Amino acid sequence: MMKYTLFKKLHQQPDLLVLGNVWDAHSAKIAQEAGFKALGTSSHAIANAMGYEDGEQISVDEILFVVERIVKAVDIPVSVDFESGYSDKPEEVAKNVKKLVGLGVVGINLEDGQVENGKRVLGDMNLHKQKIEAIKAEEKNIFINARVDSYTTKHISALTESITRTKAYAKAGAEGIFVPLIESEEDIKAFLDATSLPLNVFLTPNLPSVQQLNKLGVKRLSHGAKMYEWLIKQNTKAFEDFIKKPQLPK
Repeated sequence: MMKYTLFKKLHQQPDLLVLGNVWDAHSAKIAQEAGFKALGTSSHAIANAMGYEDGEQISVDEILFVVERIVKAVDIPVSVDFESGYSDKPEEVAKNVKKLVGLGVVGINLEDGQVENGKRVLGDMNLHKQKIEAIKAEEKNIFINARVDSYTTKHISALTESITRTKAYAKAGAEGIFVPLIESEEDIKAFLDATSLPLNVFLTPNLPSVQQLNKLGVKRLSHGAKMYEWLIKQNTKAFEDFIKKPQLPK
């Protein structure tokens, strides 16, 4: 309960919350020691590290196993990227989230996009709303960061669609909103004018600076699997070099 309250407060500060996105207990410990105030798991990184592609290929039990190790490894709040809830049944999603709360998780990302045949598509707004309502009926002390996939799916009216969906999700009980790939200052400003929910943006090369995001009123910044992917590139090169010439990298 205390960590949930702290996590909520971290979204109400003058400066945005920079979230450390992690995928196992070791990366979580490193992130805590580096000074992050809260962590978010990366579903993409966890799936890849466990041998799966992203897009709900991994089982909920495997996620629970990894998440439990992460939560036990740190003292700071942990939020879980829970994709679209690993079920189309709101009551099933709520049961899964209750298990996460039982492990000490304080928040979730819940997305309205789904991966179909390797491609992300925008899901049904009403179903997503029902999932949020079902979770909140089951578990009050969980920070639902509703993810809107209008930009990631290249919706023709991404900004308008994002605002419409955000209003529906806020009414259902979401406490934060995540709009990956919203990048222009103009869109961010228009979006923030339309909602009072704290906005989470995703780090991309086209995103305004952190100082500018603070000025605009953005409250959370995450990097998803980007750090993991960068490390995997280093890992790949190290192994490729090692097989040619067995010596440890300097």
